[in-house]
Amino acid sequence: MVPEPVSASTHALMGVAPYVKPEEAWSLAPMIAGAPSYRLGRWIGSRFQYPRPRATPKITRSLPERPAAVMVHGPDGCVATLCLDFDTSKALKGVVDADATRVGRLLSACGVLFVEDFSPSGGRHVYIPLRDRMDAAEARELVEALALTATSLDPSPHQNITDGCIRVPGSVHKAGGHQTLVTPLSQAYDILRRRNPASALVELRAALAPELTRKRALKARAARSVASQRNGFLPQLSLTMASESPLRRVARTGLYDTARYKSPSEARMAVLNHFSACGWSLQHVENELTGQFPGLAALYGTPQRQARLLPYEWAKAQSFTSTQVLQKRDPHKQRKKTAPINNTSPTLTTGGAGKLSSAGVHQLVNDLENILYAVVDHRLRARGRQGLSLRLLIRGLLGYMRAKETDVLNVGCRTLAAAMGKHHVTIARLLPVLVAASDGILTKVADARHKTADVYLIQLPEQYQQLARELSWRKGKIHAIRPVFRALGDATALVYEAIERGRDAPTTADLVRATGVSRNACSAALAEMEALGMIQRQGHTWKTTTVNLRMLAARLGVMDDYLEQISRNRHERAAWHAYLDRFFTTQVQKADLFDPERDEYWLPPDDAAIWYAA
Repeated sequence: MVPEPVSASTHALMGVAPYVKPEEAWSLAPMIAGAPSYRLGRWIGSRFQYPRPRATPKITRSLPERPAAVMVHGPDGCVATLCLDFDTSKALKGVVDADATRVGRLLSACGVLFVEDFSPSGGRHVYIPLRDRMDAAEARELVEALALTATSLDPSPHQNITDGCIRVPGSVHKAGGHQTLVTPLSQAYDILRRRNPASALVELRAALAPELTRKRALKARAARSVASQRNGFLPQLSLTMASESPLRRVARTGLYDTARYKSPSEARMAVLNHFSACGWSLQHVENELTGQFPGLAALYGTPQRQARLLPYEWAKAQSFTSTQVLQKRDPHKQRKKTAPINNTSPTLTTGGAGKLSSAGVHQLVNDLENILYAVVDHRLRARGRQGLSLRLLIRGLLGYMRAKETDVLNVGCRTLAAAMGKHHVTIARLLPVLVAASDGILTKVADARHKTADVYLIQLPEQYQQLARELSWRKGKIHAIRPVFRALGDATALVYEAIERGRDAPTTADLVRATGVSRNACSAALAEMEALGMIQRQGHTWKTTTVNLRMLAARLGVMDDYLEQISRNRHERAAWHAYLDRFFTTQVQKADLFDPERDEYWLPPDDAAIWYAA
């Protein structure tokens, strides 16, 4: 069941059943616990903990006088109930309430029954009773996947198989008061007695397929990093939430540094200034208040206050960021003049007939797409795994060509690497190979110099012009690596493209022939995309669904990888520019040209001195 929405106070929940005495609520403890025992809590230093006692007390009908938490795992290492702890130490109470409501809706949509309570501190607990006991590792994976959908969800009770515990309804709270039952007592008894069958958990796992895929990828990455350290190699770069900017963390959790921001108003303005500087609009901000940044909404307190203050504060943020941009501009920098100021000034060209128009560039890209699908893709298939990367790289270059509306590109390797989800060294290694394999489509016309990248010309060779005119253009947009395929891989990207841009709904055999991907890799890609809801089977053919690929990419954790790569590129680029600035002087002094007290000749060194020095 889904509990009714809650009010701002934890002691005034709307739609909650009549007050249940703590002693009566405590009677649910044996049906929640993984083992028939509990632990008493006490302060140890500055933390309130539940230490392991010498003699573990058994759960009885009498309510313990001190804060008590039941064990989540049993002696066999299995759990009887999934315990979800929404903690106010991880996010503001508004975020906690929103997370609990959203997770409750997800559970109800999957047919999962649960019991809910709340604590005097504002935290929320959700208990999912299981008809069949679940292995600890499987339960941990499922709870951690749910934690990826809710900022305030603390998975730690399921991460410690020996000491994981949780306070249950009726238990005394460390700050005073008791855990208050939200679900009516009779209904809670019925749910805990009937419990959830395995079929409901299958639906829940299907709904959490992106998060489960993300957790497995992170676990595999961590294992590879540990193996690299053991073998003496450098560890792989960690692409985790550490790459998240502090202001986005404030927008996500609502928690801010009180030493830096004196009030929620200052924290809100800092976040809004950040979003304004990133080019967001008010509509984008309003959409994310109920999406990935509920902490910003919690900083307003109430929806009425948010509706009244958000437009006003957003206008202030836009005014502030526009002023900052104007102040950063060089006041001494003059606009370029197109007219000569005297007879010795060089004449500036205007492009003339040699420069393609916007429509001409788009027509050229359409023709190049035809040649790409008809000729280039087939040639690159023979290169194996490298061929997959080359095929996506040329798609990325055509995408930049269409976006910039020019056939001359000077896009750096790091920019291409961030767009494709690869390392910049890989892009630097692939570009010369692509130039040689493109048969004149891609040509390098200038080497990188100082802060500018290599310059490439993209053109339609003469031998392909007749073929391009005979082939009809395909509908849709060409993509390199869309964000979601940074997590799913190159082969999956090509298979999805074949389904999306195919003239007819293709079968699996058609996809193998069209993409050049092996049968096993194609079947694995189809199964993974079907599990994520990206495609669906209709008879023997495949079709794309209406799933939002950007939202799916966010659920797979792609944005964390992207932000980490952007941050790393920014630091490396700044270090390179600082190195170049060492050799750049803006003004030459007269003493630098000639110093009368300095010898302007050079004496050759003594050969014997060199021999002895060696």
